[in-house]
Amino acid sequence: MTSPAESYSHCEAALREGDRDRWLACMFAPAEKRPHLHALYAFNLEVSRVAAQVTQPLLGEMRLRFWADLLHGEAPAQARDNPVAGALLATLATCGLESETLLNLLEARMFDLYEEPHPDLAALDVYCDLTAGALFALAGQILAGRAATGLPEIPGGRAYALTGLMRALPWLAAERKSPIPFDVAARHGASPSPRENTPELRAALADLRAHVRENLQKAAGALEATPDDERPAYRVLALPRLYLAQMDKAADPLAPLPELPQWRRQWALLRAKI
Repeated sequence: MTSPAESYSHCEAALREGDRDRWLACMFAPAEKRPHLHALYAFNLEVSRVAAQVTQPLLGEMRLRFWADLLHGEAPAQARDNPVAGALLATLATCGLESETLLNLLEARMFDLYEEPHPDLAALDVYCDLTAGALFALAGQILAGRAATGLPEIPGGRAYALTGLMRALPWLAAERKSPIPFDVAARHGASPSPRENTPELRAALADLRAHVRENLQKAAGALEATPDDERPAYRVLALPRLYLAQMDKAADPLAPLPELPQWRRQWALLRAKI
């Protein structure tokens, strides 16, 4: 059986490899809180990869059901041998977190398994609230406990999730998926499932980038009323503006963006007024 320390170490290693931005942002949290943040984000990394790892939606639903059964306490005892599962359950117990938020996240992740775009921007916002927004809320609770306000949770989650979805557009498009809601696509005469670089596609994505910037501004305002011990949960919000600037300059949104050097991300995180 994997020890708690080994489980948490596994989560940190997985996060460092698979979600470097959140791993870097965790450096700004107190050392004793970092293992719990690593566990939360490693769980998210696991479930966010499901859609890309399966060939049929039903197989993806079965993988997500494993995590739901775990959170309901219905998984077999050996499920705890999964180091991410063990660390997550320990974090929920130690930090007094409600599993309902993660169950809602898993339900939202079902959407990733299918090709249909969101019907409108409001539906996309709800998806972002239930995924990235939920992670911000739980991270704030890990850091500040009952005193956590969660004020930047909604705008921060929308900005962070949508930035990530637009960065992933080249891979999503290859899977016949898209982050562009039907209403935004229709407004610009673009295909909601783009296959080629067009002026209409670029205009729709510019609309979404404006939505991200609006939410980043709202999150910045909410942070002014957020207690200092909760603020490290939102440190990663220093990075979307870097990626938005890349997208602004990109000639072809269906081509992968070059990876930003780690020093630039570290510098942005260090200078952030969060």
